[in-house]
Amino acid sequence: MGATLLTKALREKLLKNGEKQREAKARGDWIDFQPVVKLFTPDASATWLLTEIYPTDPDIAFGLCDLGQGFPELGDVAISEIEQLRGPFSLPVERDRHFTANKTITEYAKDAHSAQRIVT
Repeated sequence: MGATLLTKALREKLLKNGEKQREAKARGDWIDFQPVVKLFTPDASATWLLTEIYPTDPDIAFGLCDLGQGFPELGDVAISEIEQLRGPFSLPVERDRHFTANKTITEYAKDAHSAQRIVT
């Protein structure tokens, strides 16, 4: 992933969470992580809160995805697709450098479903 979106430290944290999640799933469990990073389109309404990257496929991340159409959902997203995405004014996706998670991804998802958009 490009340095403009993820620092080395963020990428390592996402991969570490991915490995922990893989281990939890092998035990029949699931970890409700806090988001590690918030990505957004500065000229549109798309937002992603990512909790982990799959160690077996480092292009795939898991998190809360909102394409700005009122239907935020938990799921997988290709990082390469986010990097290529441009809004209506051709601006690339950015990382919210001031974002700090204060709840788990399922709590963000619950709030997002009520508001029909991600609320941070």
